Amino acid sequence: MSRICELTGKGRQVGHNVSHANNKTKRTFLPNLQNVTLISDSLGKGVKLKVSTHGLRSVEHVGGLDNWLLKTSDDDLSLRARRLKREVAKKQALAA
Repeated sequence: MSRICELTGKGRQVGHNVSHANNKTKRTFLPNLQNVTLISDSLGKGVKLKVSTHGLRSVEHVGGLDNWLLKTSDDDLSLRARRLKREVAKKQALAA
């Protein structure tokens, strides 16, 4: 079970806990991932994705899942999201 956002590519980061005496110990910072069902307007169905809260706010800001997928480069998207992007683009091309 990977801890990576399927839309933004945000993942685990490594850093230090720093005590008052300035002792440093390794730790990991995990993204705040949520399992959400996002509605695709062009496909007319809900899609379950594991998304960070930052990614969820970004999707809402752009105006929905379809707009987010079409405006985002394939490099940041997971394999499932890239397949979904192709489906959305195909549906919108047929509708136009």
